[in-house]
Amino acid sequence: MFTFIDYSRRPTKVFFLHLILSLTTLSSFLHAKKPNIVFVFSDDHATQALGAYGHPISKIAQTPHLDQIAKAGMRFDRCMVTNSICGPSRATILTGKYSHLNGFFVNEGTQFDSSQQTFPKLMRKSGYQTSIIGKWHLGSDPTGFDHWDILPGQGKYYNPDFKTKKGLRNYTGYCTEIVTDKALEWLEQRNKQKPFMLMVQHKAPHRNWDPDFKYLDLYDDVEFPEPDTLFDNYEGRGTAAKDQDMSIEISMELNNDLKVDGNSDKKSRYYKGNYNRLTPEQKLLWDKYYNKRNSKFKKLNPKGRELIRWKYQSYVKDYVRCIKSVDDSVGRLRTYLKKNNLLENTVFIYSSDQGFYLGEHGWFDKRFMYDESYRTPLLISWPGVTKPGQSTDKLVSNLDFAQTFLAISGTQAPSDMQGMSLVPLLKGSDSDLWRTHHYYHYYEYPGWHMVRRHEGVYDGQYKLLHYYDLNEWELLDTHKDPKEMMNQYQNPEYKNVVAAMSAKLNDLKSEYQVPAGIPEFRMKHVGNDPNRYLSKGRRKIEGLPPKK
Repeated sequence: MFTFIDYSRRPTKVFFLHLILSLTTLSSFLHAKKPNIVFVFSDDHATQALGAYGHPISKIAQTPHLDQIAKAGMRFDRCMVTNSICGPSRATILTGKYSHLNGFFVNEGTQFDSSQQTFPKLMRKSGYQTSIIGKWHLGSDPTGFDHWDILPGQGKYYNPDFKTKKGLRNYTGYCTEIVTDKALEWLEQRNKQKPFMLMVQHKAPHRNWDPDFKYLDLYDDVEFPEPDTLFDNYEGRGTAAKDQDMSIEISMELNNDLKVDGNSDKKSRYYKGNYNRLTPEQKLLWDKYYNKRNSKFKKLNPKGRELIRWKYQSYVKDYVRCIKSVDDSVGRLRTYLKKNNLLENTVFIYSSDQGFYLGEHGWFDKRFMYDESYRTPLLISWPGVTKPGQSTDKLVSNLDFAQTFLAISGTQAPSDMQGMSLVPLLKGSDSDLWRTHHYYHYYEYPGWHMVRRHEGVYDGQYKLLHYYDLNEWELLDTHKDPKEMMNQYQNPEYKNVVAAMSAKLNDLKSEYQVPAGIPEFRMKHVGNDPNRYLSKGRRKIEGLPPKK
């Protein structure tokens, strides 16, 4: 309640003092009504490895702190990405626009135009304090943030460097823990009179899946279930599925990815660099674990399918060990918020830049419009607004994040953003006006994993994919074929579906202002060598010389 004071009887200096105090009190009062936002973002986290989604893998490798977000709020079962690769996903989140409008198509050889409109810039104008800590992966320096402290490029799991406006600084420890430490430090030191938007962005569980030393032997005594499609032969699919370079059998490297001979002269260039950055104490822990494990592997000497099975188990175990640290991070952040009476006025969001293959179709990595890479986890708690334990199968997208953040903060979203605010869904609305179809476009070819460029449309049941460089189409009926094993495009029984989905694809391309024709974009860094990024295994099959 505000009290009227007759300033006509008071000196001018006193009048202005009281005016300043009143405005400060009013500002604090208004800001207190605005919720804080903590956005925790990981890299390559598959829904299969997150307990709230109920996959068999997550029943072994549990994620209790992440699951608590879903229990306290809403789980989104169909959060689809616009372009399943790290940097472009982040650019879409910042801008609320597809790659063809924000200008960031691929990871390699490009920089994000930081001068363009982003949601952090708009939130700052509306009175929010903004901070980003951890993985950035957009080439240029962040803009629109009061504070930024980022990993250069992909960053390192062990003893990472961080970049600020003051330059680079090296830290000793494990990256996920250091990112969390920095986030908690910023929460302590922030301007406590303002609401805040904190983006905590982890490197984990990105390739090469290096666990914290305290978790090196976690899950050693268990066998993870194999996906039914681990030995997929790609019958019923087209050229792209057969010619990719992301198979566990061929593309996953024993030394590079699975740490075989990880401390010897035979180790890969990746591990020469990473092993050599360890402290002597860390090397002792590394050697103790991997020497013992690798000795068993060499005695076993698996071949054929047994080697694929060994690689799968080793890969998945390191992958979920990395996620264990991410789950720990979420627990630490939520504990801090609760202890400091912030949790009840904080929207807590968890997501990843895309999904990931954990052996499905014999693969690792992402990029395809198939479910495991196209769908990403999204969990949101909003105390007092979103009822606990909710879920939705609406077609939402990382395209929607910017407008959602703006709506939560009470900031007007610009008309040129292309997504939809998730706030109505978080408030329990089941509007029929929600999107019924989602558009996807992947550009990075030739490049890592050699997945062909393609675009497509999805309506919750049918997926229509167009590999336009190959002039090949796929139609998938995910209700009858949830593992996406059979192309129905030429099946006359689906003639009407193909026609309807083709029309919708064209409608969405018009709505989202996708340039007509085949895009001329090429990865400049590839130069004249389209095979530059082939794995050792694929190079051997293709009869190419080893990579230098």
